[in-house]
Amino acid sequence: MLCRLLFAAMAIFASASAAHADAWPSRPIRFVVAGPAGSSLDVIARSVSDKLRERLGQPLIVENVAGASGTIATAQVAKAAPDGYTMLMSYNGPLASTQFLTRLRYDPQKDLVPVIQTSSQPNILAVNAGIPATNVRELIAHARSHPGKLNYASVGNGSSSHLAMEYFKMLTGTDIVHVPYNGAPPAALSIAAGDTQMLFTVPTAVMPQLSSGRIRALAVSSATRFPLLPDIPTLAESGLPVFEALAWNGVLVPAGTPDEIVQRLNREIDAALKMADVKSRLRNAGLEPVGGTAGKFRKYIEEETKKWAEIIRKTGARLD
Repeated sequence: MLCRLLFAAMAIFASASAAHADAWPSRPIRFVVAGPAGSSLDVIARSVSDKLRERLGQPLIVENVAGASGTIATAQVAKAAPDGYTMLMSYNGPLASTQFLTRLRYDPQKDLVPVIQTSSQPNILAVNAGIPATNVRELIAHARSHPGKLNYASVGNGSSSHLAMEYFKMLTGTDIVHVPYNGAPPAALSIAAGDTQMLFTVPTAVMPQLSSGRIRALAVSSATRFPLLPDIPTLAESGLPVFEALAWNGVLVPAGTPDEIVQRLNREIDAALKMADVKSRLRNAGLEPVGGTAGKFRKYIEEETKKWAEIIRKTGARLD
């Protein structure tokens, strides 16, 4: 008798959960972006949300929550109700590497459920035009002959810009001093002015200085050439075959969100990323759309987390 009652209760619960998922969404959805208005994350979120409004039949309220290298926004969503009415657009730092540099108010693996990877882009290794290096091998030789004398800019502590250069230093045995900046624009301006000598950052951040001739692009940090910049070689082609350090991002929801909702969001966002106008908007911002399943994104986060945990341990990277 007790077993029959238990099974009946479970059936009622499952039925109620399915009904809840079927009725979703019945009100506006909050879309939290772990970056300021006008950032690449913001471009992705607004491009996708425009399509989701049509496909889900409910408004998406995009809310930019910048600060603390994306961890404030990520923590907000990690602690939100798992009802499908709060989504997050975040990136590799708060999701995979920052946890090994400082204590977080959330557990990226336990408190969030991946929905879909939205885009990925390499960092460009750029140098001041006055540096006597036209390729990566010449840069390594120059840095080795001037240990501790050269500075590199980053877009912030714990960013892919910061960690990519620490990885580069480890692989090349070079001693280059870190100078963190608050964002890509001041970091790019610093190497253009010669205050720092080199920088890893996403392509859009340095395009104006590349065009002016004030800085020089030596390589991209992806395993293969970046389709939007096909003439720039990879670091792998330049003598560092294991080097890969990407800036990636995606959509997540709080842990406990019904799987039916996770899968519906995945399908709708994946469809949006395949639309010609969305692809064009992202590529104009220097972003390569990715898409794919929720499981694929989950596995990628796990791989990146393991990779950067080891690199941070070996390099001794820290928040300066």
